[in-house]
Amino acid sequence: MLALFSPVDSALKRAASVDFAALPEDTVWIDLERPTPDEDHAVEKLAGIAVPTREDMQEIEISSRLYIENGARYMTASLMCGADTTSPRLSPVTFILAGKRLVTVRYDEPRPFAVIENRLARTPSFAATGETVLLELLDAVIDRCADILERAGADVDDVSREIFEPEGSARTGHQKRYSEILIAIGRKGDLVSKVRESLVSIGRLVAFLTVEGEGLKWPKDSRTQLKTMQRDVISLTDHASYLSNKITFVLDAMLGVVNLEQNNIIKLFSVMAVVLMPPTLIASVYGMNFKFMPELQWAHGYTMALGMMLMAAVLPYMFFKWKKWL
Repeated sequence: MLALFSPVDSALKRAASVDFAALPEDTVWIDLERPTPDEDHAVEKLAGIAVPTREDMQEIEISSRLYIENGARYMTASLMCGADTTSPRLSPVTFILAGKRLVTVRYDEPRPFAVIENRLARTPSFAATGETVLLELLDAVIDRCADILERAGADVDDVSREIFEPEGSARTGHQKRYSEILIAIGRKGDLVSKVRESLVSIGRLVAFLTVEGEGLKWPKDSRTQLKTMQRDVISLTDHASYLSNKITFVLDAMLGVVNLEQNNIIKLFSVMAVVLMPPTLIASVYGMNFKFMPELQWAHGYTMALGMMLMAAVLPYMFFKWKKWL
């Protein structure tokens, strides 16, 4: 899908329709989402650039993600997608600065793109250029990472309280409860690691832009904004590392609680086995060695014995269920 944004009525608005044969020259931002070959060719003709393929965008080498080609600056970063779902993912997004025009190539739907589109449509932007749109996008991406980390930190705190300060019946072990806690810890760990990976790629992109901004003599406000972004990325990366360590601690604590529960159960079983061992020994030696056994004449003795065997199996099971060991 091809989206074109041009200055209209003191704002940067999206074109209602797109004619591949005659793309508007005043276009400031070209957004390619899952582009088709025709859309690639139209943008390449208008902007004078080579649109990278999806395979090119997935390269991990710095030289393949941050480079200059024919005067255009190519920058690829991994952005978070689906952070509010149970399956967050990283998706590569390429930002191309060609003159005063910005071209973005993506194969997913990072939330900052929709946020910036709505913001620019409401904000006066007579002097809007590719550089200003790029800075707005990067600022929104960093804010999004901060929001994700903040929410993840709150969720980790909730899990920690559930482990160390359980309420009511939750103080006793329960297999399902422990499984849910471990799954929650794993998901938060995966989310935080993906955010940290995204921040690392964004930090490289911002550093690259900072150097290029000095060479292109960008306005002082833009260079100041880039330096602020660098500081924000560094602080968020440190915070992501802190959350990773905290998640590791919570995971170790959870496993320690599980071990304690298991040790208590094994201890109870050991005590019961020791208590029942002498009666079992006596019954084994003398149980069937008596000449007079009144039970042999009972009409329903066999049935009673079967009932007692069944109760001996059911009662421990019900006790374990009541203690939430099963």
